[in-house]
Amino acid sequence: MPAHFLNLPAVSRRSLAARLAAGLCAALLAPIAAAADVLIVTDSRHPVQAPAGVRIIELDQATRIEAELAAHLPADPQQAAALVRQRLHDGGEALQRRIGHAYQGVADAWGLGIAKIPAVVVDRRYVVYGEPDVARAVARINAYRSTQP
Repeated sequence: MPAHFLNLPAVSRRSLAARLAAGLCAALLAPIAAAADVLIVTDSRHPVQAPAGVRIIELDQATRIEAELAAHLPADPQQAAALVRQRLHDGGEALQRRIGHAYQGVADAWGLGIAKIPAVVVDRRYVVYGEPDVARAVARINAYRSTQP
């Protein structure tokens, strides 16, 4: 029933409508706010189920990129070095970004003190280890946070 049909003074109806609108906004925006603070740390051998837009750090990504660059190199060190330089050049800025992101991810995980993978980190403060389902891990963190003062 719309607020104007309630038998309330106009001031109370406006207050009720404002509280309902605020509650609705909070309910709609809460999952988005929580998702913005989620980080996953894993590797290629420990896949996770993560919603779109969540940052995923794969600790072995840099090693995989290095393996791509080193694949099928000739035995001669000078020829191998030239070929790797050519691959780096051909990869351009996109390859440089991939390498930079891979190593930055390792540094970020190390800075957070991640001890095991997969790890789901919320607000750079709470972590759940070993849970590949990110939604489940976040729910566990939210349940814990709701019991804390």
